[in-house]
Amino acid sequence: MTMAGSRGLAFACSTSIPFLNLNQNANLLYILASPRHFSVSSSSSSSSSSSEDGCGPFRDKFQKWHNGGGTFHESACIDSSAIVEVGAVVHSESVVGPNVLIGSGTIVGPSVTISHSTKIGYNTTLSNCYIGDSCVIHNGVCIGQDGFGFYVDGDGNMIKKPQMLNVIIGKHVEIGANTCIDRGSWRETVIGDNSKIDNLVQIGHNVVIGKNCLLCGQVGIAGSATIGDYVTMGGRVAVRDHVSIVSKVRLAAASCVTKDIKDPGDYGGFPAVSIHQWRRQVANRCRTPVRRNP
Repeated sequence: MTMAGSRGLAFACSTSIPFLNLNQNANLLYILASPRHFSVSSSSSSSSSSSEDGCGPFRDKFQKWHNGGGTFHESACIDSSAIVEVGAVVHSESVVGPNVLIGSGTIVGPSVTISHSTKIGYNTTLSNCYIGDSCVIHNGVCIGQDGFGFYVDGDGNMIKKPQMLNVIIGKHVEIGANTCIDRGSWRETVIGDNSKIDNLVQIGHNVVIGKNCLLCGQVGIAGSATIGDYVTMGGRVAVRDHVSIVSKVRLAAASCVTKDIKDPGDYGGFPAVSIHQWRRQVANRCRTPVRRNP
């Protein structure tokens, strides 16, 4: 076992299991893979002093991964079956589980955990997050960056609010290309098991999304919204900050949720109302004669 392997195992053993109360009715426990399954190939340590890894003055702490040719930090904990492709970088104190694929150009930032059989596409950026088993993260996704939080102080200056928490992605989640998921500020940002997210979706800080949700392209969810289970959002749906949506709601495309939705069912419009009320509104507008200037 190399020094890098020893440090990686020590990190994995000391990592606490993330626990989150997703809603009032159920607790989700995300369990990290057992540390005994993680190792660092001893053959990869021979390249630690090589300049080919492109890490500049930090090359002594970065090494070439034996399976795929990517680069990893000596304190990272990577299963020997994981593939880190050329151009990908796994930074310090990250954990990569068995059968994980990390595509070229992807950056796995410090303190990221990727569970087994998850596939990460090209040019993806991961930081401050835990990703569950068998997820698919497509090209260009950004997870775990700071949320958009500011306030104005007494002198009129714009001050950034601390964004110190993480993103937790459940099992069997699929996230489309160029989607962004912000880290939390006062609670973790959460995506529940089996949820599917399309391309170009924005999920703000502190958002909690339940299991088996479906978010179509260009959906935007503002910070601190809470979404139940089995919620479907059509393309370009917008959800205001601090809004709660109960489970088993379907939102028509281009709807805008401005207040809590407390009853399951279909909704549409701006602001979103029950689908029947929205259809009547549309029909009444169509019947209204158009006034023409003389």
